[in-house]
Amino acid sequence: MPFPPLSPIALELGPLVIRWYALGYLAGVFGGAWYATTLLSREPLWANNRPPFPSKAIWDFAFWAIVGIVLGGRIGYVLFYNLPFYAANPGQIIALWDGGMSFHGGLVGIVAAMWLFVRRHNGSVLSALDLLGAIATIGICLVRITNFINAELYGAPTDLPWGIIFPTDPEQLPRHPTQLYEAGLEGLLLFLVVMLGTRRLGWLKRPGLTAGIFGIGYALGRSLVELWRLPDAQLGYLLGTNWLTMGMVLNLPVLAAGIALVAYAMARPRG
Repeated sequence: MPFPPLSPIALELGPLVIRWYALGYLAGVFGGAWYATTLLSREPLWANNRPPFPSKAIWDFAFWAIVGIVLGGRIGYVLFYNLPFYAANPGQIIALWDGGMSFHGGLVGIVAAMWLFVRRHNGSVLSALDLLGAIATIGICLVRITNFINAELYGAPTDLPWGIIFPTDPEQLPRHPTQLYEAGLEGLLLFLVVMLGTRRLGWLKRPGLTAGIFGIGYALGRSLVELWRLPDAQLGYLLGTNWLTMGMVLNLPVLAAGIALVAYAMARPRG
């Protein structure tokens, strides 16, 4: 399939250039914040009928979230994916417009931001992490779609009928649209699973359960897609294999944390 007529630039007014990639992050944060209000306002969903903070406070947290995602995502990319380059060119670290963000770094950043924020409201940290697990899939889905629009992070060659020839591919071969695989698997599907659990199955009554299931679902889904997604060119496959990627390695602590949270939540009485 040919690549659709999409431009990475959403709006260009003279020197002002707005890219879909940036809009994907902003829409993910504010869309997630809106959805969070529907959960925070329903007190019976939460353990002891107590959400981690009032629903109106989520808009204050949105600023914290943006800072945590941007700082964590950029630092994570620098450390995990291209440290030799940035060590030699430290001025490029702030060049966010050239791309280069790490989901795992952004996850650490937003978790740290949530921990600092919820302490000010004397709420449950585990319930606050559950809230992140319930809304994070919105941003994941939107950002992966913008990765597709940017024609980046595509997969290995394929002869399947939905293989796409990306304009940025020097070999011009049909490839797996792994950005859309991730948008559907880690984004839409995981969102629906978590929505069912939080709204119908009482997961929020067990602090830590929703966050744990999100961590497990993301780590497994991302690792599955990594089997078809090409590794970053500067890293390649790790440890002499033809399949192990940095994304898979970074998924291991996310998976372990998810399992630990689920075990902890299920071992305690339902709130």
